Amino acid sequence: QVQLVESGGGLVQAGGSLRLSCVASGRSFSTYAMGWFRQSPGTQRESVGVISSSGGSTFYPDSVKSRFAISRDNGKNTVYLQMNSLKPEDTAVYYCAARLVYRSDYVGSKSSDWTYWGQGTQVTVSS
Repeated sequence: QVQLVESGGGLVQAGGSLRLSCVASGRSFSTYAMGWFRQSPGTQRESVGVISSSGGSTFYPDSVKSRFAISRDNGKNTVYLQMNSLKPEDTAVYYCAARLVYRSDYVGSKSSDWTYWGQGTQVTVSS
């Protein structure tokens, strides 16, 4: 069982930056792929960054590529999402997710494939 706690959300002006953090409880953090997803009202939950258990592979959708960066510190059981050049359309609740994997390069982006979820943190970007 893994429990995930996100932090770092808030209100920021367009063009600004935020860094989200997610701390995972439990053992064997390095055997979990980690991901960040977001959801705004009336939309489906979408991936904004996935990192493999080894940290060697990442995935970003085109909507955030070159603006967002996911990283992990296995020694601290923590995954980060650095968000730069934020736009009003980035406004959403951001969720941290974890999935136990047997392939160290797994970076799947379908939300239905992920097992554990945090409670979410609100990110609001004003224009």
